[in-house]
Amino acid sequence: MANIKSQKKRILTNAKAAERNKGVKSELKTRVKNAAAAAGTEQSEESLRLAVKRLDMAAAKKVIHKNQAARRKSRLMKKLNAGA
Repeated sequence: MANIKSQKKRILTNAKAAERNKGVKSELKTRVKNAAAAAGTEQSEESLRLAVKRLDMAAAKKVIHKNQAARRKSRLMKKLNAGA
């Protein structure tokens, strides 16, 4: 355990941020998984739109890096276009 007051505070704030980010990452995984599963169906376009939106929002909130968001969108598009 830290002895320095500022470090104790950082531990608390990091825990809060990690808790907030966990929800964002969890929903992100769900949306991407749903979009990949819906490939070739009539809901595929809507689920893809939601997945891309969540990826962009996570990158904007700095939960994930913007390049990671771009890479994941690219891979998702590639997967859906190959299945269609």
